[in-house]
Amino acid sequence: MAVCEQGYLCEVCGQDVADITDSDLYLRYVLGEVDPETLHVQPERHLRCNPTVAQFIVTERFPSVVVEGPFAKAELDPSFVASEEQRITRGYLRLIELAGLELPITEYPLPEVRRRWQQLSETSGAADPRGLSSSTT
Repeated sequence: MAVCEQGYLCEVCGQDVADITDSDLYLRYVLGEVDPETLHVQPERHLRCNPTVAQFIVTERFPSVVVEGPFAKAELDPSFVASEEQRITRGYLRLIELAGLELPITEYPLPEVRRRWQQLSETSGAADPRGLSSSTT
């Protein structure tokens, strides 16, 4: 089977990441942590295969993940934990929303991420790497 026919395989467990709502890569893209120019070459994981991130998803739509050790949210600063829970849960809820929409991939990130990328491209004088005009952000 050609690589393009395999879909996105999780670098941790080796299984197919069949749905955007289970994708660590697309969560990171929606949150602005993955550059749109490198999205296609980044490794993929199931959200549960990246528990240090998954532990911050707090919604009844996602079974909670508990991490032990120094990266457990119980060991982190409470204000950081609250901020990450809000941010990452919001990104996850965006993935759920995207699953039911037919949007171009450039519209996947959260609005503030798209605005930030637009501002960066305007300040650098370079063309927007996502091909967006200011009217789409």
